[in-house]
Formats: sequence, C-alpha cells, structure tokens
Amino acid sequence: MIWIKLAFFVLIVFVLNIVVKLILRKILNIEKEKKSFFSYNHINGLHRKIDSAMRFTYMIVFIVINSLIIIKDYPINLILIAVFFYILLDYAIRAFFEYKYLENPKQYILTISEGVLFLLTIVIVIKFNLLDLLIRLS
Repeated sequence: MIWIKLAFFVLIVFVLNIVVKLILRKILNIEKEKKSFFSYNHINGLHRKIDSAMRFTYMIVFIVINSLIIIKDYPINLILIAVFFYILLDYAIRAFFEYKYLENPKQYILTISEGVLFLLTIVIVIKFNLLDLLIRLS
C-alpha cells in the first residue's frame, strides 16, 4: 500500500510540474522547445563540461553518503539533503546557461520553476520524514 502512495505522490509532483509550466508558458509567451525525452540537452560545450564534472562529483558524494548510512547509521534523510543540493546546483547552472546563451532567454524561468517545485518536494519529504516512514513500513 505504501508503494501506491509513493507512486501517487510522484505522479502529483510531475503533473503539478506540467501544469505550472503550461501556465507560465501562456502567461509569459514562452515558446515550447523541441527536446528529446532522454537527452541531456546541454546548451554548449562549457555547460556539458560543468554538468559532467558535477555529475561525477555527485556520484562520489552519493557513494560516501551511502557508506555513512550503512556503516555509521547516519539518518536516511542525508541522501535527500544531498539530492536537494544537487538539484539546486543543477537547475541553477542550467538556468544560467539558458539565460546567457539561448535564443529564447525566457526559457530559464521554466527551469527555475521546475527546480523550485522539485526542491519543495524534497523539503516536504524531509519535513514529514516520508523516506524513513517508507523504509520502516516496507
């Protein structure tokens, strides 16, 4: 039952993200970009290099955090805190490059709104200790 609630929560977040983007596109007259579903969509070469370095660094941090959780019994919410900072950095960098280098610079507004929505979701999960609850009930 808990997995159904988790799937429903994730579905709500993604639907809310789509609705917010649609509303912002209508209000601010932002053109829809053509993106493939599973691509990185880097703005330029510098963005690709920064993103690759950030992903590699996050991978190392994630391994260290998992080790701390398993070996030293740190709280599971430490993963969410790391994800929070990763999303914050990732969306800030992407918004900066969209603002500076895209033909349609308003696109960064959608990126910031998406990042804020995901950050709020992580804050809600941490605040209500939902990840720990999920692990205990499964």
